[in-house]
Amino acid sequence: MQRVLDTGQPCPLAPVEPSTVVSGDPRTGSRALAAVAGAEVGVWEMTPGTATDVEVDEVFVVLSGSASVAFDDGTVLELGPSSTVRLRAGDRTTWTVHETLRKVYFTGIEA
Repeated sequence: MQRVLDTGQPCPLAPVEPSTVVSGDPRTGSRALAAVAGAEVGVWEMTPGTATDVEVDEVFVVLSGSASVAFDDGTVLELGPSSTVRLRAGDRTTWTVHETLRKVYFTGIEA
């Protein structure tokens, strides 16, 4: 069993789906690190730009970079290293990444 999860390895990046891009040329990628009690733990990264998304149930902690996440209800979160956030399935968001954002996520347990 691997006890230390390597969050520093690169994630393979691909262009964001064009229909969700608001501005710039953002790229995203992820890499699974482990499975815990039926949930996935991994690393996700997005390069600078703005894109919309519909979220899944997730908790994440930002490792590096900076971004703003705007929710359809008007809430705007400013993210930076150590920001810890809970997303709910169905949240409609707009991510504006200022400096490549890298986060560790925990998702996948059905309620």
